[in-house]
Amino acid sequence: MKRLQQALACLVLCVLLTGMVSVPAAALSDVPDNFWAKEDIERCISLKYFYPESNGSFGVGKEMSRAEFTTVLCRFFGWKPTSPARAVYEDVPESAWYAGAIETAYHQGAITSQDGGFRPDALITRSEAAAMLIRALGYGSIAGLIQDMSLPFQDVRSNNGYIVMAYGLGLMDGTSATTFSPEGHVSREQAAAIFMRLYDKLNGTAGRLGLATAAEGLPELSGYEAVGVAAFKLVYNGAPQLASLMEEEEAAAIRAAASSAGAKPLLYVSGGPYHLRENNAAELAEVLLQAVQAGSYSGLFLDISGLTTDAQRNELTAAAQLLREKLGQKLLYIGAEAPAWKGAAFGYDYAALGELADRLVLRISPQAETIGESTAAPLEPLERVYYALNRLRGAVDAGKLTLLLTSAGSEWNGKASVPVSGETLLSLMKEQGAENHYSSRYACAYLTRTRGAGVWYLNGQSIQERTRLARLFGGGHICLSDLNSALPEVLEAMP
Repeated sequence: MKRLQQALACLVLCVLLTGMVSVPAAALSDVPDNFWAKEDIERCISLKYFYPESNGSFGVGKEMSRAEFTTVLCRFFGWKPTSPARAVYEDVPESAWYAGAIETAYHQGAITSQDGGFRPDALITRSEAAAMLIRALGYGSIAGLIQDMSLPFQDVRSNNGYIVMAYGLGLMDGTSATTFSPEGHVSREQAAAIFMRLYDKLNGTAGRLGLATAAEGLPELSGYEAVGVAAFKLVYNGAPQLASLMEEEEAAAIRAAASSAGAKPLLYVSGGPYHLRENNAAELAEVLLQAVQAGSYSGLFLDISGLTTDAQRNELTAAAQLLREKLGQKLLYIGAEAPAWKGAAFGYDYAALGELADRLVLRISPQAETIGESTAAPLEPLERVYYALNRLRGAVDAGKLTLLLTSAGSEWNGKASVPVSGETLLSLMKEQGAENHYSSRYACAYLTRTRGAGVWYLNGQSIQERTRLARLFGGGHICLSDLNSALPEVLEAMP
C-alpha cells in the first residue's frame, strides 16, 4: 500500500512538472487574495502559459531564466516547440527540456544568435525581455529605425528601440519615473503581468468602416460600424460650396444598403487646403450641416487633407467645434494627415479634433525609398503607422483613432504613386510572368511584372498587421478608402 501511495505521488509530481494539469491560482500557497498580480497569475495558469511549481506554489519572487521566459513566450504565441530539437546554440543540448522552445523562438525571429551561445540558465534581464517581446511581435525592423527616439529613462544604454516600443505600447513600465533598470531581472509574477497586458491588447475590440464611391459593386456591409457615402467634395467660389460626385438616387441606394446592414450612413466630404479659408468656419459648417440634413444621413465624415499652417489648423478646429454643437447626437468623423516621427504636424490640432470627433481618421502619407535599382513605394507602411500612433499616444483617445487604408493598388511611375483600381490589379495579377511578393519590412504586398512597373497593394495579411498594431496602442479601427475597389481578401481580413 505504501509503495502504491509513493507511486501515485510520483505520478502526480511528474504530471505537474510536465504541465499536463494546472492548479487554480486560488489554491497556490504563495498567492494571497490581495496580491497585486493575483488576477494575472490566475489568467496565465488558465491559459496554460505558466504552470505551478511542484510544491503547489506559483513561485512568487522567483526570477526567470532565459530558457524559462522563452518557453512561456512560445506558449503565448502558440508556437509549437520542435521535437526532436536540433542544436541552434552550442550551450543548448538537444536533450534539454527547453531545447525545442529555443529552436522554435530562434526560427520565429524572437531571439538571435549571440556568438554561438544562448545562456539558457542565466536570469533574463528586463532589456532582454523587451527585445524578445518586440521581436516576437515582428517589430524588430521598427525597433531598429527608432533606436534614437527619446525615452524618459536615463539608464538605458542599449536595446533602446526595443525598450521604446515595449514601454510605448504599455507592455513594460519603468522602475521609476527616470529609470527602466534594463539589467534588472524579471520575476514570474512580473512576466505574468506583462503577458496579460499583451494578451488584452491583442484581443481588444476593433471596428470596420469604409467609404463607398458607387452603389454598384458594394460588398456585404454587415459588421461595419459606418459607411461614408462619397457624395460631395468641397469647392471654393468666394465661399465654401459642395460639388456633387453622384446622383442623389445612387447616394440613397448606398444609404439604404448601409442601414439595412446595421451600419450608419455618413455623408463623406473631401477637400484640401484651398477649400479652408480664414474666417470661413461658420459658413463651411452650415453648408455641411444642410447637406447632412437634406440626405437624412446619420452623421458627417469631413476629410480635409494636406493642411500645413496654423491658420488652417485653427479654421478646421473652429469648424469642427460648430459641427459638434449642431450635429447633436449625429456622428462626426474627421479625417487628418497622420503625424510623422520627424515630420511637421502643425496642420491639425489632433488633441482638439480627438475631443470633438467620434472618430479621428488618420491618413498615412506614402513612402518611396530607393533600394538598389528599384523603388519601394509601399502603402501605409507599418513603420509610419507606428510613428503616427506613437506620436498621438496620450494626446488622443486611442479608442477614437482610426486608420484609413488604401483599398486598391499603387504604381510608382518614377516620380509619384499612381492609383491602380482593384479590378485592374486583379487583371495584372493574371498577366504572364506576374509574381506576388510580401515585404515584411513594410507589411505590404507588391506585384512584379515582366513588362511594366510593379504595383504595391495591401493584402489580407497587411490589413491584419495594421489592425494588430492599432490594437496594441489601444485602438484597432480600420477604414477602407474605397469599398467598391477592395480585394476580396482585404474585405475578409477586416476586423
